[in-house]
Amino acid sequence: MLALSHYNSSASPLFPHFSNDSAGKLEARVTVEGVTDQPNFSPGQPTTGGVIVVILSMTLGIISNIVALIILANAYSLQRRRTKATFLLFASSLVVTDFIGHVIPGALVLRLYLSGGVHHEDSNSSDRMCQFLGGSMVFFGLCPLFMGCAMAAERCLGVTKPLLHSSLVTKTRTKICLCVIWLAALCVAMLPCFQLGSYTYQDPGTWCFIKVLSDTEEVDVAFVVLFSGLGLTSLAVALVCNTISGLTLVLARLRRKPGSHHSAKSHDIEMVVQLVGIMVTSCICWSPLLIFGLMTVIHSYTRSIGDDLLQYQTLMVMGVRLATWNQILDPWVYILLRRTVLRKIYLITKCQAGLRGNMLGRWEPTSFPSSEKNEVNQV
Repeated sequence: MLALSHYNSSASPLFPHFSNDSAGKLEARVTVEGVTDQPNFSPGQPTTGGVIVVILSMTLGIISNIVALIILANAYSLQRRRTKATFLLFASSLVVTDFIGHVIPGALVLRLYLSGGVHHEDSNSSDRMCQFLGGSMVFFGLCPLFMGCAMAAERCLGVTKPLLHSSLVTKTRTKICLCVIWLAALCVAMLPCFQLGSYTYQDPGTWCFIKVLSDTEEVDVAFVVLFSGLGLTSLAVALVCNTISGLTLVLARLRRKPGSHHSAKSHDIEMVVQLVGIMVTSCICWSPLLIFGLMTVIHSYTRSIGDDLLQYQTLMVMGVRLATWNQILDPWVYILLRRTVLRKIYLITKCQAGLRGNMLGRWEPTSFPSSEKNEVNQV
């Protein structure tokens, strides 16, 4: 989505200094106001290293998504099984969304870095660039979470109820589902256009997000609760569906006779393994930002941040940095967790461990049909 790095800035004091003849009551009143009206970020100049980190992050994300998209497009063109084709359509859409979500906000953040960032006195909550960047972060943040949830639910239905899945899930309905996901995420991102929440520049002035640190109102709290609630719910549903799918496949393989081979199950195994990779990546990358956002806006609304304002700023920056890596790591799930790669890893592990007689013996290479069998046997 975007990349952030540290600023070399001198933090302004949290409490203003007054002369000795100032009244104590006035000092107390202004001190409280200084806490509640503290700017969202401290002015500073971006370092050259920070700009390099942004550029490298964008380059890595673009290359990763392009490679994954080529792999998925090639697999989709060669795939004749409808269930696998549906999964690949979801996966390709996810990679395309990650790619666009990495380029557009990343370019805006890079522009802000090169311009020296936005200082608090120069910031404007109605700035079009800030509104677009904040909306992009919300949109491209919710889309991968929604898609991961939809993919997990589709695979759960395919593994547990294959007949029902074949009658309900089609390419047309899959495309409709994708359009609904994009539309739902867009509707949430555009809520501030209807005064239901707001976007503002965040520390250190190089990115925009939902207002969570200062001057928060009820609509801001509701917006953050909606955003974080939808994201955490998607992760929870994906966790449940992937757990059910994984247990179903394990039980089916345990009940299978040793001499029988069902090549169709290898597709399900590959898809579930990739879904678990997506889910783990999303949980690690997005959970901190979703949770930190809730914590920050609640404490800000109740005016209980006080001296911990800088800590909450740091938490938000850490959260968005982790979220950035989701769009970089997602493509590697498809690059690394493919049957060809898994087969080679399995064979190498099996040869080293010498576990031919135990339960792993049921995962023979013949259960992973491929046109590269000769090459695998040589390995």
